[in-house]
Amino acid sequence: MFSFENFIDLPLIWAGIIGIAVLLYVLLDGFDLGVGILFPFAPTEKCRDRMMNSIAPFWDGNETWLVLGGGGLFAAFPLAYAIVMPAMYLPIIAMLLCLIFRGVAFEFRFKSHKSRFLWDYAFHFGSLGAALMQGMILGGIIQGITIEDRNFGGGPFDWLSAFSLMTGLGVVCGYVLLGATWLIMKTEGQTQDWARRAAKYIWLFVAISMGVVSLWVPYLDNDIHMRWFGGLFIWLLPIPIFTAALFGVLIYGLMRRREVLPFITSLLIFVMGFIGLVISLWPFAVPYDITIWSAAAANTSLSIMLIGVVIMLPIILSYTAYCYYIFRGKVSDEHHY
Repeated sequence: MFSFENFIDLPLIWAGIIGIAVLLYVLLDGFDLGVGILFPFAPTEKCRDRMMNSIAPFWDGNETWLVLGGGGLFAAFPLAYAIVMPAMYLPIIAMLLCLIFRGVAFEFRFKSHKSRFLWDYAFHFGSLGAALMQGMILGGIIQGITIEDRNFGGGPFDWLSAFSLMTGLGVVCGYVLLGATWLIMKTEGQTQDWARRAAKYIWLFVAISMGVVSLWVPYLDNDIHMRWFGGLFIWLLPIPIFTAALFGVLIYGLMRRREVLPFITSLLIFVMGFIGLVISLWPFAVPYDITIWSAAAANTSLSIMLIGVVIMLPIILSYTAYCYYIFRGKVSDEHHY
């Protein structure tokens, strides 16, 4: 009888699927969270209208990838889910509340007049809180989770540390860069000029935070330190070199007033950061005790779920690409949401 597990490494395939879902969420929802963080600093009300209209067709669809990543972790790696969720319960709840509040603010702003400024700030703080919590969740996982008898054995605030605060601030800065470069691409005139100035300001903070986190992570675990500074150093050196080159291209695009290049470059910088983290944390599903193979569900379950993913994932990707194609081009300040 034919069986997937006889031919492919199912836990590895599912780790790749979940990793891609998380990366797509960071890239796609990252720019609209960045727009929300920048929102109250826009120079005029018309600029804020353009900012809102630039993400209106995409923001809720972008969160699909968060659902896929979280649902995939629960289904494919139940042990990892059972450990990570109680360890990160407080920041995850805070993140979800911020995303809900942000979504409500998004809808109400288009219908409000006298109270619009309240929804503007709600949209801003919801975006800021969600971004900060996502970064702190990432930092809490990277720094390691206390495990006892294959269960979470730590306290409710183990995730809160200097390192997680650093990753939280880094993610906020990164999302602001994505949001600013998105606005450069999608708007024009005063809004575009203001977004370009914001990008010129924030890129340095992104570079500094990435550098600090990159140097910090190898000192969290001896294996990671040996991986980056041991025998693999020469092979891994192109990653930081290419990342530095991307920052150079970003600066060039901003100075030369390019519209698309800064956004594409910002996305690639995030991709390089993601690759660096994957290399550091491999092969752990829960750093630094549970591997993806020991955390995985039964191969039969993984193979059945993989059939559904193979069918549905291309549909989701096609719809997402079609949505971005349909709503391509510049946006106006008219209320048409």
